[in-house]
Amino acid sequence: MTTTIPRPEYPRPQFRRAAWLNLNGPWTYTFDFGKSGAQRGFANSRGFEGVIMVPFCPESPLSGVNYKDFIEMLWYQRTIHIPADWAGQRIILHFGAVDYESEVFIDGESVGRHWGGTSSFSYDITAHVKPGGTHNLVVCVRDELRSGQQPAGKQCPDFQSRGCHYTRTTGIWQTVWLEAVAECGLRDCQITPDVDNARFIVTPRFYALKPGLRFRATLKDGDTILSQTESVAANGVPLILPVSSPRLWSPASPFLYDLLFEVQDGDAGVDTVQSYAGLRKIHIEGNRIFLNNESLYLRLVLDQGFYPDGIWTAPTDEALKRDIELSLAAGFNGARLHQKVFEERFHYWADKLGYLTWGESSSWGMDVRDVVSARNFLAEWREIVIRDRNHPSIIAWTPFNETREVGDTRQHYRLHRDAAQLTRDLDPTRPVNDASGYVHVDTDLWTVHTYVQDPAILRDQLKPHPQHGPFRNFPDREARYAGQPYIVDEYGGIKWIPRADLVYAENSWGYGDAPQTLEEFYTRLEGLTDVLLSYDHIAGFCYTQLTDVEQEQNGIYNYDRSEKFDMARIRRIFQKGNQ
Repeated sequence: MTTTIPRPEYPRPQFRRAAWLNLNGPWTYTFDFGKSGAQRGFANSRGFEGVIMVPFCPESPLSGVNYKDFIEMLWYQRTIHIPADWAGQRIILHFGAVDYESEVFIDGESVGRHWGGTSSFSYDITAHVKPGGTHNLVVCVRDELRSGQQPAGKQCPDFQSRGCHYTRTTGIWQTVWLEAVAECGLRDCQITPDVDNARFIVTPRFYALKPGLRFRATLKDGDTILSQTESVAANGVPLILPVSSPRLWSPASPFLYDLLFEVQDGDAGVDTVQSYAGLRKIHIEGNRIFLNNESLYLRLVLDQGFYPDGIWTAPTDEALKRDIELSLAAGFNGARLHQKVFEERFHYWADKLGYLTWGESSSWGMDVRDVVSARNFLAEWREIVIRDRNHPSIIAWTPFNETREVGDTRQHYRLHRDAAQLTRDLDPTRPVNDASGYVHVDTDLWTVHTYVQDPAILRDQLKPHPQHGPFRNFPDREARYAGQPYIVDEYGGIKWIPRADLVYAENSWGYGDAPQTLEEFYTRLEGLTDVLLSYDHIAGFCYTQLTDVEQEQNGIYNYDRSEKFDMARIRRIFQKGNQ
């Protein structure tokens, strides 16, 4: 096993400090199938028998473990050294994501617990460590996927992957890192772009406040200062950064402004954070979506973010960027990020490359009728939205996917309404797609799923009815269609395996009957897409999917990201009418 640090890049590129340490690399670990580790004193362990490469989950080849069965509890251990020059500062321990429930121990003492398999979290461990000292870090993980009470996304609830469920992810699957922060340092800062008034609104929160503390925000284009403002440091009190001669962020021109946040105590600098932002606006008028006050047609692809060697974790930062480049090359202008919360580095590359995305949870696996499930979901979803709401590339939020009313209509209704309203309260600047496909309760976007494989039948299905309006997946169970932008955000899914050596599994599949020839594939794909483009009431589409994922072999690319098709021809199909 290599001992070089995997995924060494800074994990939070929109909120950067100079003093940090990457904790990826070899950790020791042990499975705890009897869930007795606490009683056996594992919190005080100085090393377990196994070695695992963090941040890759134990199910992945890159972890060095490659264990595929269910893991309901495991423990991690490593030592951490605190730099001596971090004295007098807060020491923050960050976790990009740990699936699902975790408890963290420093030298045997618990420093906190977290619930949520896809959201980032951190602990102030200043009271538990000494600058210049070496300490023992232990993480206990509980992941009861089959409980029905935790979001799991496309992780398979059966032993073997099948259909559209794939290899599970347990435990640490994103970067773990340490950061030194001033006592009164900046905790976070919401950045709200205001295109119509040519300005940014920045709203800070601090770890602590004291008299004389000031906050300064500077907007820059490279080394050129464009705008600067400061005030007394106060939690939740916004500062305005006007922008003269504004440059808007869009797929055609993804310009990003640099931001510098500084906390001052008199003449002394307390904290410095580097950030960036895109000046862009997303809104709805009638049944159309507008980007920067211009009508936007969505040509999205479904991206599930799985990798053969890392499962939920990209093997490299370049792999994240490459997936976006592959999508753009295929003719898409963005992606519906499906049943997984993508890491912040992905959003960074989407911001840089001008790639539109919908942020989605990993809602599958939870029982929407269950009150504990609802509590688990809403807490995690809140953390997701707060973490990612500054990214200009994200243009919509999708809390749920394909939820159905299955007995308890009251709880289903309440959870969907609560999630939609919570999302709008946390971020009123983006539309909410409450449940992709179905069953809609309270939604700004009306989305439907159809995997009809015959273009003629699809045309009839999507033709609006004079009395009942456009096609809906469950018209007898969901809210009345009220003229929202109407998007077919799952279609296609055409199975195609170009060579026998690329068959992933005996149970490989796609939607409907696979074409018999490559030309038949192109004809079907073009016919289905032409139907969507022919209807004025449709505001966009999302094709299933970007890459094959294990046995689901209906991607535009193979699972290893190699090409399956003539990509120039694929691009012409998805770009039709885009003049």
